[in-house]
Amino acid sequence: MRIIAGPCQHESLEQSLQIAKECKWVCDQYGFDYIFKASFDKANRTSMSGKRGLGLSKTMSDFMRMKRAIPDLKILTDVHDENHVFHVKDVVDVIQIPAFLCRQTDLIKAACKTGKIVNIKKGQFLAPWDVAGILSKTEDAKEVWITERGTSFGYNTLVVDFTGLNYMLDNFDCPVVLDATHSVQKPGGLGGSSGGNRSYVPGLCRAASALGITNFFIETHPDPDNAPSDGPNMVQLDKFSQIIDDIDRFSYK
Repeated sequence: MRIIAGPCQHESLEQSLQIAKECKWVCDQYGFDYIFKASFDKANRTSMSGKRGLGLSKTMSDFMRMKRAIPDLKILTDVHDENHVFHVKDVVDVIQIPAFLCRQTDLIKAACKTGKIVNIKKGQFLAPWDVAGILSKTEDAKEVWITERGTSFGYNTLVVDFTGLNYMLDNFDCPVVLDATHSVQKPGGLGGSSGGNRSYVPGLCRAASALGITNFFIETHPDPDNAPSDGPNMVQLDKFSQIIDDIDRFSYK
């Protein structure tokens, strides 16, 4: 099993260290591979007033300090243009392409040429079989993962199509990841901010594990209700261990 987990934004070195240490400790108890996740810039916020993060330079500096503090820590972050790829490639282990950019050919190809693992989020607007077009642009990659983060279902609603997950498992020769927290998001919406319902996350994880998914993306935070972004769909850090236990117990044998 592989678990990608961390806050939506990198808010401070102290907080990210707290989250990474807790998540890694839990995953180590189950023998799961752990990758810390945090964003240096939330470039696609619903509102101009939304907090975006600490920025590229400060976050990469803190990531290097985290790697020194936690032996063997692996880190994932998302990029939004080719310049970002150049600046993160020597710090992180996994470069993530956001869902809204999953068809940006030059960005994908730049990430694939770094020699890093590339995680590409399947856009909310794509069918499972459309992933073939994304993968056709990744011939230079060391390794590519495809992440399901829900499919648009009318206004402000996402659904997870488990037959679609099944299709991707059966038809693509790459790891398939379930992003269980963004999948319960209510994007946009009245009031200019996204909502969500974190109570659905454990059920999605159990179902995906039973289906045969072995890679999970879970945003977690010690105080999600006061987080600067994605609070409603992030799971509380003290609930993280129960979700990992569920994934283990319900895993497809």
